[in-house]
Amino acid sequence: MSILLEVKDLRKYFPIRKGILRQTVGHVKAVDGISFDVQRGETLGLVGESGCGKTTASRCLLRLISPTSGSFTFGDEQVDLAKLTSQQVRPFRRRIQMVFQDPQSSLNPRLTVADIVSEPLRVNRAIKRNELQDRIVELLESVGLKSQDMRRYPHAFSGGQRQRIGIARALALNPELIVADEPVSALDVSVQAQILNLLAELRKKFRLSYIFIAHDLSIVKHISDRVAVMYLGKIVEISDAETLYQSPKHPYTEALISAVPLPDPKEQRKRELIRLEGDVPDPSQPPMGCHFHPRCRYATDICKQETPELREITQGVKVACHLSETLELQGVS
Repeated sequence: MSILLEVKDLRKYFPIRKGILRQTVGHVKAVDGISFDVQRGETLGLVGESGCGKTTASRCLLRLISPTSGSFTFGDEQVDLAKLTSQQVRPFRRRIQMVFQDPQSSLNPRLTVADIVSEPLRVNRAIKRNELQDRIVELLESVGLKSQDMRRYPHAFSGGQRQRIGIARALALNPELIVADEPVSALDVSVQAQILNLLAELRKKFRLSYIFIAHDLSIVKHISDRVAVMYLGKIVEISDAETLYQSPKHPYTEALISAVPLPDPKEQRKRELIRLEGDVPDPSQPPMGCHFHPRCRYATDICKQETPELREITQGVKVACHLSETLELQGVS
């Protein structure tokens, strides 16, 4: 598979301003130098605690906000989207779309479903007027809705149905990459599986690539080919999903996996639940060395002094940990 999106050393710092003159006195390092790639046809899961920088990174990739530094090249043209102006990046927005977390707030309550789904087509002048209605029906049916739903308003639908409308809108321009920002976290558990299955079906049908953002590893496991784990603005581990769950290499990944319940009660009782001490550090004043060391039970002196680089330790497995090759961490058996 070829690489569709390649991200190198992406950073997004938000200034902290104080005083009457609003002088900058520091920065919140929301995304602090992350690098990864997305191959054509794959789903990359991006996981971590709330506030670790997942959503900020995704908004930088769509150029909804401008990155502080770094590059991200897209497509066979290898165009660096980080360096394009707002006008120059518009054609690429047709090829990268987003599904938002809350279907309640991401849909305009004053527009009908037909208006919501057709808006990208009309704004980009991507279709003839006499073909518009047929395209709306096609999109709605592809996500499991009916043609008569096009005349209704968002309030008339359940949360899962609203998210299907959001997915239909994202598909309107035939994108190559969809960024799904916690698309099932606001839904009931019974509905989550339906939306995950829908996304998997659409991926095969339209040959899509996904960046699937979540904080729940149990959800990411079922849809992702590879998983990138973020902590305090940095990626600490990237691996294929099966390897990550069976044999995590970073202590933070181990802690996340230990919180995923197993279906077998006997196996669950045998596992050790790892409780991380303290809170996530302030991103405006991250710890020296490894950002995770204040909460890591394996931390040594080198962890407190030197920042580990994200390096490949085995084929397809990258870890940012000084001790990754010596630790034996628990996974899911």
